[in-house]
Amino acid sequence: MIIGIPKEIKENERRVAIVPGGVSELVKAGHKVLVQKNAGIGSHINDSDYQNAGAQIVKSAENIFASELVLKVKEPLKEEYSLLQADLILFCFLHLAANKKLTEELIKSGVIAIGFETVELKDGRLAILAPMSEVAGRMATQAGAHFLEAVNGGRGVLLGGVAGVPPAKVTVLGGGIAGSNAALIAIGMGATVTIIDKNMDRLRYLDETLIGKVATRFSNSVNVKDAVTESDLVIGAALTPGAKAPTLVDEDMVKEMKKGSVISDIAIDQGGNIKTSKPTTLAQPVKVVHEVLHYGVTNIPSAVPTTSTYALSNSTLPWLLKIADKGWKEAARKYPEIAKGLNVIKGCVTHPAVASSHDFACASVSSVI
Repeated sequence: MIIGIPKEIKENERRVAIVPGGVSELVKAGHKVLVQKNAGIGSHINDSDYQNAGAQIVKSAENIFASELVLKVKEPLKEEYSLLQADLILFCFLHLAANKKLTEELIKSGVIAIGFETVELKDGRLAILAPMSEVAGRMATQAGAHFLEAVNGGRGVLLGGVAGVPPAKVTVLGGGIAGSNAALIAIGMGATVTIIDKNMDRLRYLDETLIGKVATRFSNSVNVKDAVTESDLVIGAALTPGAKAPTLVDEDMVKEMKKGSVISDIAIDQGGNIKTSKPTTLAQPVKVVHEVLHYGVTNIPSAVPTTSTYALSNSTLPWLLKIADKGWKEAARKYPEIAKGLNVIKGCVTHPAVASSHDFACASVSSVI
């Protein structure tokens, strides 16, 4: 199979979808890999590194998108819509539940679109999303601490406090991979941390493993409001696979938060957990609403692209090899995880949560292949 790796064009997106080691494995398996010129430069990977691994360097995105399979990091942007051709296999983060326009473009183009974020294991774990959730969770706390500094518009609160002065209060909405990683960094920085989740088994696990280091609370509107309005930093990390993220904090709660407090909404790619959150960029990461700083960066892991690129490539490669070796149809038949990853197939929406988010008809994967 011919596999194309484009240079990402999203603002401040410095990740690339594969590292030279991944290219080497694909080439060994008999596949041809095209990498767009300077695609890896933001992650300190040179074209020569890809060439030494067996890739061919090409100049134009048009040549890349003429491949049989395009592997990229972020969803196609408007400038790339015209490059989407029928029967192209597109493998990347899609986040379609929060992006009706892109969903419509994918339907119209006739591509086979597989979302990193919906490749789901039997136990419910999201195999490819996981490492980026780890990065985003940890970065969300770091960003929150940064913007709590008075010079950056915050309350002037140190997460860990000092002797005689209490630490900051941090509330994490969602106890999954992103949320637990956010909590770990907050704990490490000395903050007082509360994790809120609706899954009691998950809360028990966190309570047992982080005993004495966090408080856990069941997710309901009263508990959320009490915790959020008392917090210096709120981290939104609740996610439903493939679906729009649940709105857990309404505007009235935000109005009651402390002046200069900070919200880091990791779930913003899927619509966000906080009603007042809006997408932001690494260049302009914060918007202020009701005197609360909102950090809504849609590609948080790109702040640390070298770490993120290698972590992402590690998690995508096994699935990429399955798709490339067997073709997308046979891979979907043999591996239910890949079948769940299929969002759009040749004009049909095949992920129930995506279809529900936009009131589109949903076809089963088996009926399409």
